[in-house]
Amino acid sequence: MTVKEAGAWTLLAALGLLSCCSFGWCEASRTSSSTSGESSKDQGPSSLERVKRGWVWNQFFVVEEYTGTEPLYVGKIHTDSDEGEGNIKYTISGEGAGSIFIINELTGDIHATERLDREEKAFYTLRAQARDRLSNDPLEPESEFVIKVQDINDSEPKFLEGPYIGSVAELSPIGTSVMKVTASDADDPTYGSSARVIYSVLDGEKFFTVDKHTGIIMTAVADLDRETQDRYELVVKATDMAGQMGGLSGSTTVTIVITDVNDNPPRFPQKMYQFSVSEGAVVGTPVGRVIAMDADMGENTDMSYLIKEGGELFKVTTDVETQEAVVSIKKPLDFESKRTHNVVVEAVNKHVDPRFVDLGSFRDQTIVRVSVSDIDEPPIFQPAEGTIMEVQEDAKVGALVGIVTARDPDVKNKPVRFSVDRTTDMDMIFHIDPDSGAITLGKILDRETAGWHNITVKAVEADNQTMVSHSAVSIRILDVNDNPPELATPYEASICEDAKPGQLIHTISVVDRDEPQSGHRFYFTLAPEASSNRHFTLWDVKDNTAGIRTQRSGFNRHEQNVYFLPILVVDSGPPSLSSTGTLTIRVCGCDTEGAIQSCNSTAYVMSSALSPGVLIALLVCMLILIVLVLLILTLKRHRKGQRMAEDEEDMRDNVIKYNDEGGGEQDTQAYDMSALRNLYDFPEAKSCDSGPDIRSLPQWVQASRVGGSAEGAAAAAADFSLFKGYIQKKVEQADADLSVPPYDSFQTYAFEGTSSPALSLSSIHTLSTTSEQDFSYLSDWGPRFRQLAGYYAPGNPEEEGS
Repeated sequence: MTVKEAGAWTLLAALGLLSCCSFGWCEASRTSSSTSGESSKDQGPSSLERVKRGWVWNQFFVVEEYTGTEPLYVGKIHTDSDEGEGNIKYTISGEGAGSIFIINELTGDIHATERLDREEKAFYTLRAQARDRLSNDPLEPESEFVIKVQDINDSEPKFLEGPYIGSVAELSPIGTSVMKVTASDADDPTYGSSARVIYSVLDGEKFFTVDKHTGIIMTAVADLDRETQDRYELVVKATDMAGQMGGLSGSTTVTIVITDVNDNPPRFPQKMYQFSVSEGAVVGTPVGRVIAMDADMGENTDMSYLIKEGGELFKVTTDVETQEAVVSIKKPLDFESKRTHNVVVEAVNKHVDPRFVDLGSFRDQTIVRVSVSDIDEPPIFQPAEGTIMEVQEDAKVGALVGIVTARDPDVKNKPVRFSVDRTTDMDMIFHIDPDSGAITLGKILDRETAGWHNITVKAVEADNQTMVSHSAVSIRILDVNDNPPELATPYEASICEDAKPGQLIHTISVVDRDEPQSGHRFYFTLAPEASSNRHFTLWDVKDNTAGIRTQRSGFNRHEQNVYFLPILVVDSGPPSLSSTGTLTIRVCGCDTEGAIQSCNSTAYVMSSALSPGVLIALLVCMLILIVLVLLILTLKRHRKGQRMAEDEEDMRDNVIKYNDEGGGEQDTQAYDMSALRNLYDFPEAKSCDSGPDIRSLPQWVQASRVGGSAEGAAAAAADFSLFKGYIQKKVEQADADLSVPPYDSFQTYAFEGTSSPALSLSSIHTLSTTSEQDFSYLSDWGPRFRQLAGYYAPGNPEEEGS
């Protein structure tokens, strides 16, 4: 006999004893109740005492998982009216009655015939009935009772949510909670210890423990290292009966993943890397890539790189995808200056955990050695940013402007040849010596035309024309005094007739195209031809302006209303240059407040002589006008001739329109010219039995053939002669007309002919008909129908005579 079976039989015996005791109590209770009933019955029904029931049902128990061969005794029902004579029949109804539970009708004993499972159904509710065996009448009211299935430890604990997966950070302290596991036991938790579960670790107890009551898994060591082992597989067992002997157990697997913390610094696999790059590589060209390894994972491997040494010519960036350090060129390299560069690159973790700073420095360094390879380089100008030169405006052709310098930066130092980029000096103002780089003048300069000249000088290696460099040369033209000062504008002034002596009339200023370094200084005087002037004086203000003042009073505009005052202007040089300008002064009538009212146009010239410049200007204007008039006449004549030529050329197109292109009269292949020459000579029209296709003739010819009558043929011949004569007449008119172009042309004529068999469809011919209809009412329709009424309704003879 097994331990489980022994425990079950022990529990079964205890429950049977308990059931019997309960049943005995029921019997005593019923007997006492019956006796009391009889006593009260003897007292009569008038007694006020409550009559007790004949039976009282208690709860029955039956052990689950019974494996015996005989039906299991559950209990006994009995009524105090049963005297053992067998005249009472006991019956039960309800859940499982007749199938699971049976009853002895005579004794009231109840047995269970099937194996019960408390986990499937914990109790059954039934009803008991005592009846008279002969009449089947109920002796007492039906009573309800319960049969409860008594639990035994037949269900092991189960982890319903397993297998489990949890995680814990590496280097977590001992006792760090990882996760909780829970096992469920289907046994009755209110009865005994069948459902009391405790937990334990079967596999992995060296690294993790579990609380036996709560199922919480905790770390057992403090040195869990993800880089050494990143996951652990545990087996956790749950045992019922509080872990006592005979208890049932179940297990599950728990996978614990060790998560990463930043406990490892970056490390370069090598302490030195070597790369090579050409000195001609442009700025930004990558030289090479290096990477520092980090045993951590995720964002704990994010790192940044920086240059600790050698950052003058190189820079480093971080590739966010690969976490590599990209070393690239920051400034141009020069093989001739330095052939090898050592760059110290440092890798630093971005996310440093302060809990592990005591583990060491979270950074590492390596050396990147860059070797620069030599290439053939173009010449280098000195200075590289360009040159500014200066030359006097009056310098002679061939004068030296300046010298540009360039050299071959390579070790061989090849000779250099110079030239001027003519796209920047198309007028060839400057020349350069190909060997020395000396720039000289090729033409006379004029600062007032161009104050600066920007040219480009090319330098090439003598034996390699592909090695070319360019440099900008700015040449400033220094000014010399070669332009005389001139009045700023053709000044005009007005004075009143009653002007006072010394009155300021006008202030004049001058302009000078030159730009002396010391600034302008102009001197004003009256021209020698105006030295005898007694009307006006010139006052030099000393600020490069001058004022005109009246010298007398009482001007009369009727005597002279215009004065021309020549003014001589001299600059400070060197050399000093001068020019004469004329100020026009008009005498006007003014009101009492000095406001000008009117000025006359009579002019009095103080100096009858005109300057040569004015005469030249007048001659130039006249020549320009004459040239313009000649050009206009020439253009008009040319356009008229062109228009006549176009009209002559377009006459043919305007008169003649061709829908098809033929070969002319000489082309006898494209058309049958005989048909055109003898238009109405149709041999097919002659009487014959068989002829060509009748559809090739005109419709009226076909009618004559179909009719076959001599009258039809005669009518057709008459029509032919009529049309032939009409066309012949038109041809003669065209030949005699000199305006008709002498080309082959197609003439189209509209000729109705006479005596049409269809008669005319015009309404005008209705006048000749013998219609009896009266159209006199058309005269009453008004002026719009007057013309129509004249055709259809003959007017009054008197009106016609008038």
